Amino acid sequence: MIENNIYGYARVSTKEQKIDRQLESLLNFGIEKDRIFIDKQSGKDFDRNEYQILKRFLKLNQGSTLVIKSIDRLGRNYKEIINEWQELTKEYNIDIVVIDMPLLDTRKNKDLMGTFVSDLVLQILSFVAEQERSFIKNRQAEGIALAKKKKKHLGRPKAEWKQEYVVEYKKWQNQQQTAIQTMKNLGLKPTTFYKLYNKNKETIS
Repeated sequence: MIENNIYGYARVSTKEQKIDRQLESLLNFGIEKDRIFIDKQSGKDFDRNEYQILKRFLKLNQGSTLVIKSIDRLGRNYKEIINEWQELTKEYNIDIVVIDMPLLDTRKNKDLMGTFVSDLVLQILSFVAEQERSFIKNRQAEGIALAKKKKKHLGRPKAEWKQEYVVEYKKWQNQQQTAIQTMKNLGLKPTTFYKLYNKNKETIS
């Protein structure tokens, strides 16, 4: 076991999101860059590549300290955050520091009252993190439902038949031009070209 190891963990939900602020906070805390683990993945559960590698390090180096910028970087599932926190602090015997919430620093106040306050704050913040995640999901679902109610097409707009198409399709029917030339003149892709033709060929004849 290596004494006094300090590790950092940072997470964003997508590859497009920036990790810079979290990294800066962890580096300023004094953590070496090669001891910071980064996931660009949803916090819905703990099945994340870098986090699982980090856990193996922590298990081997009991007595270490894990630092995160905020509790929602650890995860967003209320029950799983609580279980994970208990596993890390009790079974792996490590300390956890949440930079944005000084009360969540298990290195301090290890007496009964300190532990009680830390657990209480953790449960409140974990609950808030999950509620926020649920709110985002509900808002997305409501947006989709509203769009459907307004009969908005959420994918590509459907191609509509235009009367002026008749002339070009007739040229193709009469072998005056190729299908490719006809598609080009109409500005249609092959799938749409044949779909419109099959649907409206009686009109063309």
